[in-house]
Amino acid sequence: MASSINFVLLTTLLSLLAFQVIASDPSPLQDFCVADKDSNVNVNGFVCKNPEDVKADDFFLSANLDKARDTTINKVGSNVTLINVMRIPGLNTLGISLARIDYAPLGENPPHTHPRATEILTVLEGTLYVGFVTSNTDNKLFSKMLNKGDVFVFPEGLVHFQFNPCPDKPAVAIAALSSQNPGAITIANAVFGSKPPISDDVLAKAFQVEKMTIDWLQAQFWGDNHN
Repeated sequence: MASSINFVLLTTLLSLLAFQVIASDPSPLQDFCVADKDSNVNVNGFVCKNPEDVKADDFFLSANLDKARDTTINKVGSNVTLINVMRIPGLNTLGISLARIDYAPLGENPPHTHPRATEILTVLEGTLYVGFVTSNTDNKLFSKMLNKGDVFVFPEGLVHFQFNPCPDKPAVAIAALSSQNPGAITIANAVFGSKPPISDDVLAKAFQVEKMTIDWLQAQFWGDNHN
């Protein structure tokens, strides 16, 4: 009898753990759960607004995604316009967001990860060289040259990038992400631009370079290409 109970408890525990691994964003248990950003209650995501107070504008944003963005405001030559739950409250619990990405000639969206989302990217204009790298220990690069109308997928959590190889033509892409708040960790910014900075002893050992090289990198301005 005891062994049967232990088996049931173990099975239940494993099932719950598997659910937590599979579930990225919380699944909706009703038609919608519009984010109530004025609530003081802390939850994983946002508290639901009273359905009686929900309006069509909670699901709408005049985002002007048909308009080109300024790609000269940072050194990497790209501009990411993210439409997530912070901008459309109706996205809360729906597990999806959207981004327009503009690339200057020879501009890039530098190596980064989305800790909470898979990304599917479509090229609207121009050409992009894109890729992602698998986790340790293989660190295998999967890359592709994309043209207008092509689509590419970046698996959740993996380091990936996009680069416009054309010296005289801009590029534009639209990306969909499988989270209401996918997050972004730009590798160079996180490693060399953290506040406070990571010890140069640590980074010199990790990258197998002199500390003066690390000091120079940390002294650079690591701007953000998201808005």
